[in-house]
Amino acid sequence: MPPENVILNAGPARASIARRGGEWRSWSVGDIDLLWPGDPAVWPGVAPVLFPVVGWTHNGQVRVGGAGYELGVHGFAGESDFVLAEQAEDRALLVLEDTAASRARYLFAFRLEIEYRLTPTAMQVTLFVANTGSGVMPYAVGLHPGFCWPLAGSQAGHAIIFDSPERPDVPVIAPGGLFSVRRRPVPFAGRVLRLTPDLLAAEALCFLEVTSRRLLYENGAGQGLRVSLENFPHVALWARPPAPFVAIEAWTGHGDPEGFAGDLFEKPSMILLQPGARASHAARYEFLTDLQDCSLLPKGR
Repeated sequence: MPPENVILNAGPARASIARRGGEWRSWSVGDIDLLWPGDPAVWPGVAPVLFPVVGWTHNGQVRVGGAGYELGVHGFAGESDFVLAEQAEDRALLVLEDTAASRARYLFAFRLEIEYRLTPTAMQVTLFVANTGSGVMPYAVGLHPGFCWPLAGSQAGHAIIFDSPERPDVPVIAPGGLFSVRRRPVPFAGRVLRLTPDLLAAEALCFLEVTSRRLLYENGAGQGLRVSLENFPHVALWARPPAPFVAIEAWTGHGDPEGFAGDLFEKPSMILLQPGARASHAARYEFLTDLQDCSLLPKGR
């Protein structure tokens, strides 16, 4: 039987990828652990992949052609067994394809590929989504990595810095994880959002249609993670204080709006992929040990 985890190495960096869910389970550079290890008592996930929806659905269902299908939060990729299609010392490609079981929940024929590329200082994660059926396929994907908070020292001093100014409020998350039309303020200081337990105690901060393509997660002591996004229009920050992690999530879709009971094809922010088409969505996470010259830092820092 093949091992449950795939191990990648690149110089001082090491990472492990689980076949279950195609999930990134660990990442270290030298003796510094960057991904939190998971805790079943708090959140067993580490960096789940979200597909074919992102977020919560109305009553845990999606509707297609008038019929309801049980899909739940974030879809089923995280509970599915992927096939290891390719592996090198610093790269792995995992594949999930539709089955009779998946089509009972999500009617569409698909191929989901996750490519992990490790370098001595960074991890590149690329999702490839292919429509292998004969009709249009609605889908959403997301990456949900939980990074250590603190990266070093205490949780105080950590911040997320966006590369462009963003709207200083986010949707209120209604009961059931649905998106309300109401909004709540976010205490930006320019492009900087200071991380505190109180900020993330209630619910996720979901920044929809962000203009930023890069973010910096910094610890206030000269170290940080630079996150670069490609074809991900939404960013979410989520934590369960006092657990020592913060999830920096990249999404193409989001949870149902409050009161939405429409068809999956009408769900806001779904991508409609034509038959035979293939799309890609990527994120690069780079560990920086000296932020002095990082262009994302505000002037005067």
